Amino acid sequence: MKLIIKSAKIIDSKSPFHNQTVDLLIADGVIEKIGVSLPNDDAQVVRFEDLHVSQGWFDSSVSLGEPGYEDRETIANGLQVAAKSGFTAIALQPNSLPIIDNQSQVNFVKNKANGFATEIFPIGALTKASEGKDMAELFDMKNSGAIAFGDYNKSIDNANILKIALQYVQDFDGLVIAYSQDSNIKGNGVANEGIVSTRLGLKGIPNLAEELQISRNLFLLEYTGGKLHIPTISTAKSVELIREAKAKGLHVTCSASVHHLVLTDEKLDGFDTRFKVTPPLRTEVDRQALLNGIADETIDIITSDHNPIDIEFKKMEFDTAKNGTIGLESAFGALLTVLPVETIIKKLTAARSVFGLESPVIQEGAKANITLFSTEGKSTFTKENILSKSKNSAFLGTEIKGSVYGILNQNQLVTK
Repeated sequence: MKLIIKSAKIIDSKSPFHNQTVDLLIADGVIEKIGVSLPNDDAQVVRFEDLHVSQGWFDSSVSLGEPGYEDRETIANGLQVAAKSGFTAIALQPNSLPIIDNQSQVNFVKNKANGFATEIFPIGALTKASEGKDMAELFDMKNSGAIAFGDYNKSIDNANILKIALQYVQDFDGLVIAYSQDSNIKGNGVANEGIVSTRLGLKGIPNLAEELQISRNLFLLEYTGGKLHIPTISTAKSVELIREAKAKGLHVTCSASVHHLVLTDEKLDGFDTRFKVTPPLRTEVDRQALLNGIADETIDIITSDHNPIDIEFKKMEFDTAKNGTIGLESAFGALLTVLPVETIIKKLTAARSVFGLESPVIQEGAKANITLFSTEGKSTFTKENILSKSKNSAFLGTEIKGSVYGILNQNQLVTK
């Protein structure tokens, strides 16, 4: 395949063409030439209004469903959704049926992803069946292609398991993911503990449930060494705790989800279960603290935390509905309402370095692994914008900015 991308502004701080508007000539998946007004040379011309390109985005937390929950989402459709949402790679959470907790399950999802423009990098479960009792086959999964180990949205209550895991993975430079929410303090809570939950009569989840578990996990990391990633933090104190841990030299990284950066618990007023997520949406004070954590590099990654849920598990009483929102399709447009574009690109591509993967650079001779997008225009996110099989988006009816045109990766151009 030979194509030429015309008049694209490059957003890539590592590229010698950063912030320049140029043409890119690409042949057989490799960037052959970058320059102004390049001749077409019988290449397919790719041209979009207000076109920007960056290195391909990587989402560090995506749930799909297959195997076991194909009614929520299949790997094939999920990868197409990711591609049209601007993501050239996703880290796949292990919360399928069966759980991805062994070598054969890692191989299954990787084989299912063959031939797609968007690449899958599986996260293996830290414990068998994600039950928090016995450590899974981490080394075997690493050898099969798992890039990290964690039990999706489940805290490891047994501190000794996390301690042993942090020590064990150091033998092969593994990364442990520790979702942090103390189940005893959370109890039967379903929403952020505060003014809104009190007014609505919903059982609250205090910030302490997250912060206490993060403190414990950081103490364990300080004791064991190794590498720890804390996903989807949501409170101001959590940002402060991780900031202090980094200052002490601990090898800790963290992420925040798009919905926690954009939305607050005020959205719960209508008891709409689309806004029931874990950790829960917090207050405006917490949201601002997360944005500050993005600005000062405390928070390493922004993730959509895409989690499709069957409609029958969302159309229920708020107390009994499942947690989760889809987020791939709305991620970029929602982020543009709260953050500058260069910050967004930086945080949507940072997961590669966190997971120890090679980061593509937009330069001549490099593999073409790029996202095409625009920063112009405003629109309302509607059901017509949802490409996923599940429709449980917290951003329905929300104003977003810009648009995603698609991706170029694996010698494939995918556009909407």
